[in-house]
Amino acid sequence: MNSLLFYCQHSLGMGHLVRSLALASSLREHYRVVFLNGGPLPRGVEIPAGVELVNLPPLGLDDAGRLISRDRRRSLERAQSLRQQIILDTYQRVRPLVLFIELFPFGRKKFATELLPLLQAARQPASGRRLICCSLRDILVSKGGQQKQHDERAVELANKYFDVVLVHSDPDFARLEDSLVSYSSLRVPVHYTGFVQPQRHNGSFSRQKQILVSAGGGLVGERLFRVAIQAWQLWGRRDGLKLRIVAGPFLPENAWQSLRRLLQRSEGISLQRFLPDISAEMHASIASISQGGYNTVLDILNAQVPALVVPFGAGQEDEQLKRSRRLERYGAIRLLEQAELNPERLALELERLLEFTPRHIALEVNGAANTTRIVHSLIASARRQPKTLPQRASEQHEVQL
Repeated sequence: MNSLLFYCQHSLGMGHLVRSLALASSLREHYRVVFLNGGPLPRGVEIPAGVELVNLPPLGLDDAGRLISRDRRRSLERAQSLRQQIILDTYQRVRPLVLFIELFPFGRKKFATELLPLLQAARQPASGRRLICCSLRDILVSKGGQQKQHDERAVELANKYFDVVLVHSDPDFARLEDSLVSYSSLRVPVHYTGFVQPQRHNGSFSRQKQILVSAGGGLVGERLFRVAIQAWQLWGRRDGLKLRIVAGPFLPENAWQSLRRLLQRSEGISLQRFLPDISAEMHASIASISQGGYNTVLDILNAQVPALVVPFGAGQEDEQLKRSRRLERYGAIRLLEQAELNPERLALELERLLEFTPRHIALEVNGAANTTRIVHSLIASARRQPKTLPQRASEQHEVQL
């Protein structure tokens, strides 16, 4: 069986990891999949059977967006050196026919020092032609005043190293050119796979009298959880309702303990660290309050639950806000922007949420299966006509970061 090497780095939340594992699970039907995981692996996250996991020394971002080591035993510099060696050693061991890289070069610039050597190794003539795929979510983060420079560099790298860009979106909802100002210079084929929904529940669920509050991995969810507790305390209506908060595995320990102390003065609220299937919990709730990450909004749409979305938006992180505004225009969710989040406003929104009926949106959500089909088709086509794989005029030009 041919091998496929999949690189994934999650830095703030779990969305990149969950989506990439869902893709790996589908791709394993045709390939031996080796998965390079660059962030902390939360407890309860299941690795698909048949997928070989290689954990790199974990890296992530701090509150200021700086790259840090998530392993106290290693400095950032030591972790980076080890990662680069492990990545190249794994590539030489696996010799993949297909190389998947999640987000880079359209993001993850801080990881270029380990990814460019991998891409250069994969493009060595002696190693033969490989299919190199970029795996992208629906919407990219804006770069402010650096947007044009950032996008031009990303497109140059994509043209130099990649054979295909796979956008995990329904093109009627979000297209790559919406986020990429240099799109017209992109010479690499772009394929839209549809959204990748890891857990899609189509059965019937008994709605419980609970409002679910969640924030993905939870790393940046403390404010939402704290305000939700305070709003619940202000809100006069109960009717037997309960508030269930799922904090997420990445919520810092000091924040977790602070929330637990706050709950000692509250009734009708439960606090849980992690649920292996939060999608099922979404189906079982009468309403949802959450951030606006990729996986969370797919769970909301699949559950057709009345949802209030408070998108995370620190610094230039506007991807969740863009996605949420589109969903609000469809009538699929209610939106409360982060700047407006306070206990009094959220208590008012609780009342409005229970009276809200979301509109159904028909989106393509078979992204994992479609990705496997597209990759299989590209490889089959290349084998029939080997010269049709993209040849890059810029292959001898070094891209400066």
